[in-house]
Amino acid sequence: MNVSVPLVLLVGVVVLIAWRYLGMKLWHAIAALLFGFLLAATALAPDIRRVIRAVLGWITGGP
Repeated sequence: MNVSVPLVLLVGVVVLIAWRYLGMKLWHAIAALLFGFLLAATALAPDIRRVIRAVLGWITGGP
C-alpha cells in the first residue's frame, strides 16, 4: 500500500487534534493505539486493508 505512511500520519494528526482540542484523554489515545495493533494481528487485517485501498482509490480517482 503506497499511502500507508501518509495515512498513518493523517490519522496521527487527527488523534493529536482530538487529544489537544476536543478533550480526548491520553488513555483514550492509548486504548485506540492498542486496539489498532490487536486488530492488525487478526484475520480481518487483509479485509480492512482492502477496504482502505478501495476507499482511497475512490477518493483519489485511482484504480
